[in-house]
Amino acid sequence: MREDPAATSKLMVALTYPGIHAVWVYRLCHKLWVSSIALRPLARVLSQIARFLTGVEIHPGAVIGRRFFIDHGMGVVIGETAEIGDDVLMYHQVTLGGRSRGRFKRHPTIGDNVLLGAGAKIIGPVTIGAGTKVGANALVVTDVPPNSVVTGIQANTKPGDIIA
Repeated sequence: MREDPAATSKLMVALTYPGIHAVWVYRLCHKLWVSSIALRPLARVLSQIARFLTGVEIHPGAVIGRRFFIDHGMGVVIGETAEIGDDVLMYHQVTLGGRSRGRFKRHPTIGDNVLLGAGAKIIGPVTIGAGTKVGANALVVTDVPPNSVVTGIQANTKPGDIIA
């Protein structure tokens, strides 16, 4: 109710907000994920069912703080090693993705009180500082200090890069 002025009642939010439904299922899946390696396949299956029903994919291994809200939801992807602080507001089509393979930290860390605008892509093991606002469709591949505003697309190449 606090994050969406269009929300008219708690019942309406509980019944019609797919971002809320996805977070509820994530909370259950995360408990299964951390409680036992034997339950991890069940956690993944349940998370995929939630993805099908809500359009929001949250890996059960991600760590998400309190009062996390996904507004509109559709197309959100949160990777396995992502960490999200408290009071984070995320809009549709946001990706917290990796850019490498392996069993190590490969997804972003999002601080407290961060706003992630629609379509933002935060890729790799970067840190977004507390209080930051990431603009719509921004591509973030480097650390961002607290209380910043970041916008735009970063598409830089280095000598030797192959451009297809």
